[in-house]
Amino acid sequence: MAEEQAATQDEQAEQQFVIERIYVKDVSFESPNSPDIFTQDWEPTTDLNLHTVVNPLGESHYEVELQVTVTVKDKSDKTAFLVEVTQAGAFMIQGYPDDQLNHLLSSFCPSQLFPYAREVISNLVSKGSFPEMHLSPINFDALYAQRLAEEEQSGDLSGVGEESNTDDETKH
Repeated sequence: MAEEQAATQDEQAEQQFVIERIYVKDVSFESPNSPDIFTQDWEPTTDLNLHTVVNPLGESHYEVELQVTVTVKDKSDKTAFLVEVTQAGAFMIQGYPDDQLNHLLSSFCPSQLFPYAREVISNLVSKGSFPEMHLSPINFDALYAQRLAEEEQSGDLSGVGEESNTDDETKH
């Protein structure tokens, strides 16, 4: 029993998760129908698209990119604005089994990046002279679980472990 506890403690001592850097990798703001769009009643529809990419950087080092695209259209389906932000982070993760590593890279890391992306989007929309935009929090654990369930159904588990893609499209 003491040997099992010692082995568990050694394993936990070797597990490390470090956020090394968080940065904006790419950003774009388009308002193709300005200034005409400002003269209309503001009844927007919003499309939100999320995409996550994991890039191995070397042993135990990963870059996670959270790509967020927000498209807002008016009631006549004209694009008011389009915002695209790629928020990225460099992470050092070691000592975790593959399933936990995949969860960290596909869910936990994007959840750490999202508040930064949300702030960039809010600032860009505000600078474009549109009403404030505050994106609701995203449950990346639920998106990850959904993706795993879809992969299990299709029998495709090839994406588990190294690279992951999470696509989510939401209309408001």
